[in-house]
Amino acid sequence: MSTQVKIFAGRSVKGMAAEIAKAFGVSLGNVIFNDFADGEFQPSFEENIRGSHVFIVQSTFPPADNLMELLMMVDAAQRASAKQIIAVIPYFGYARQDRKDRPRVSIAAKLVADLLVTAGVHRIITMDLHADQIQGFFNMPVDHLYASSIFIPVLKELNLPNLAMASPDTGGTRRAAAYAKALEREFVICYKQRAKPNEIARMALIGDVMDKDIVLVDDIIDTAGTITKAAQLMVDNGARSVRAFTTHAVFSGPAYDRINDSVFDEVYVTDSIPLKQKSDKIKVVSAANLFAEVIRRVVDCESISTLFEF
Repeated sequence: MSTQVKIFAGRSVKGMAAEIAKAFGVSLGNVIFNDFADGEFQPSFEENIRGSHVFIVQSTFPPADNLMELLMMVDAAQRASAKQIIAVIPYFGYARQDRKDRPRVSIAAKLVADLLVTAGVHRIITMDLHADQIQGFFNMPVDHLYASSIFIPVLKELNLPNLAMASPDTGGTRRAAAYAKALEREFVICYKQRAKPNEIARMALIGDVMDKDIVLVDDIIDTAGTITKAAQLMVDNGARSVRAFTTHAVFSGPAYDRINDSVFDEVYVTDSIPLKQKSDKIKVVSAANLFAEVIRRVVDCESISTLFEF
């Protein structure tokens, strides 16, 4: 079985891809990228993939070259007669643009889905989409993984005496409620109003956090404005400690400085996006074993839903 499965890495998450391949039990496939002087590049598979199940691991965070690199690798695999091409996208970029929330804007998440279909992808494996309905943008199977399956064991090991889950905004209520149900704990919500993207006008707390060990859960930390303000709000209302468990460490602009200067005890993220710099407060929980197990189940035609039953 494993001789028919080949795992290749784009350049955005090569370290994570190597760990996935190792956990699955194969060597990472040989692919090279020829870079041209003007910034163009050309991926090339340096081994035979005819008739193989080809898994291409690539997160599509900015720059847009990461997305283009994935599309070109898929196109190259299709032209090399791969039997099946599966895009493993730990972080699905442009997922926040999933609807037309004002006139004359693009629904970029749907556009990316169409590009992947056109390029020749047969299946998508991704983790913690910003909006679950993005799965419906694809006319193909989408295996949507949840970081909660690797975060919850870590939370249990922390053994926090008075744990309560929290969401930094109302959009994450369902996620916080799922963690709270799995851990049999209470949860609270932060209500925020934005002045404009990445700028919060007002934030209020719904629920009691007095003397509790708060864990904020979210799918993305971008500039870290929302989540650090939420953490401060928790402390201001009597929380004993505050941590965050967030899937995708986008960490743009002042994010690292905000986290380092925040009241957070710890911030846990996955390796879906490589960290740009180190911080004593930021802890990385690898999702490589989870992706490797899902790849195995996809190849063996087994259910993956049991991985997310708590």
